[in-house]
Amino acid sequence: MTATLDHDTDLPAVTDPRALRDAFGQFPSGVVAVAGRVDESLVGIAASSFTSVSLDPPLVSLCVATSSSTWPRLRAAGQLGVSVLAEDQDAVCRQLAGPAERRFDGLALSAAPGGAVLLDDAVSTFTCTIHSEVEAGTTWSCCWSCTPTPTAGGGSR
Repeated sequence: MTATLDHDTDLPAVTDPRALRDAFGQFPSGVVAVAGRVDESLVGIAASSFTSVSLDPPLVSLCVATSSSTWPRLRAAGQLGVSVLAEDQDAVCRQLAGPAERRFDGLALSAAPGGAVLLDDAVSTFTCTIHSEVEAGTTWSCCWSCTPTPTAGGGSR
């Protein structure tokens, strides 16, 4: 059976970007740290748009602002580490969203051979490589191949 839907494709223009951002912000989401080693430097960001995409093949997605000055450097890493932060790690989240030169100060980290950097105290961690990337408005919509990795804390948070 085939269904035909009549879609009204003309949506009104957004006249208040702040109201739209506030509405989007009502959706509760977790925060992840995305980090890698690039030219012997640690590079990373905090992101709240992380989601699973597929079990076979294992894929996750993340959106990053096209205005990000960190993403162009981070995407050059061979592998990316994704660390899922716990509810009580809000200070870590703020730190990772702060000045680039202090993002990793005092954090317990582990590095994978391919360049992925993982937070030892994360709830869960993944090692990822870029599968695809599409510019979508003001963001890069990134789809990554992933492998779960054991966390130093055992994911016990």
